[in-house]
Amino acid sequence: MPSDQGDAAPSDQSDAAPSGRKAARRIGRDGGRGLAHELVERLRARILAGEIRPGDKLPTESSLIKEFGVSRTVVREAVSRLQAAGLVETFQGRGSFVLALPPPTAFSVEAAQVRTHRDVLDMIDFRIGVETEAAGLAAERRTDLQLKAIERALIDLGRSGEQPGHAVEADFAFHMKVALASGNRFYSDLLASLGPMMIMLPRTRLEHVYTVSDATHLTRVTLEHENVYRAVADRDAAAARAAMRLHLSNSRARLQAP
Repeated sequence: MPSDQGDAAPSDQSDAAPSGRKAARRIGRDGGRGLAHELVERLRARILAGEIRPGDKLPTESSLIKEFGVSRTVVREAVSRLQAAGLVETFQGRGSFVLALPPPTAFSVEAAQVRTHRDVLDMIDFRIGVETEAAGLAAERRTDLQLKAIERALIDLGRSGEQPGHAVEADFAFHMKVALASGNRFYSDLLASLGPMMIMLPRTRLEHVYTVSDATHLTRVTLEHENVYRAVADRDAAAARAAMRLHLSNSRARLQAP
């Protein structure tokens, strides 16, 4: 493959002292990463900024050579790298065209990524920050139907002592219903990406006295959820935030290493 530093375009007298906007576009040799790399970054920035849109044709080789002061070899290598990155497609005799940008990767946390006790505590810290505000927004924005859905999830959670196998799903459903009631899809999307794993993994690290089969523990946890529900029902945003923070902080405290 030709070297990035190989053959910069020969400059004539008119290029000897470029100024203004033209000078700013020139690619210097002191970047340390190679001319082709620098050109790729310049073109990539234009594509991501929407200056060159999907379906648009890239500037011609000759115009890129003139604009950036590089050789034809550097331009071709840069275009080849943009092709490899999935940003452009080249057609023989027609030129290179910008492709539609791929959708952003959705946020996700796989169970395999949460390996240690510290990871579980960090995940709860993360949830405290996210779900506390979601609960406050739910109190301000919830509809009657959304409140009913939260109430049904709370009832199912209270019955989980009779069906321990459903406890994780019931607990997760309650938190999802609160997030949905926030009226902000990013909260519910985020919790959906975490999934029931956000409830299940902490429970696997609880001492035996903190299980759904323990009546005292179940009563305590159900009451914490009830406090969130009542605050949302009363449209008391401050109380909803406080109740969710207390519930998740208590969950964290129950997981603290002895």
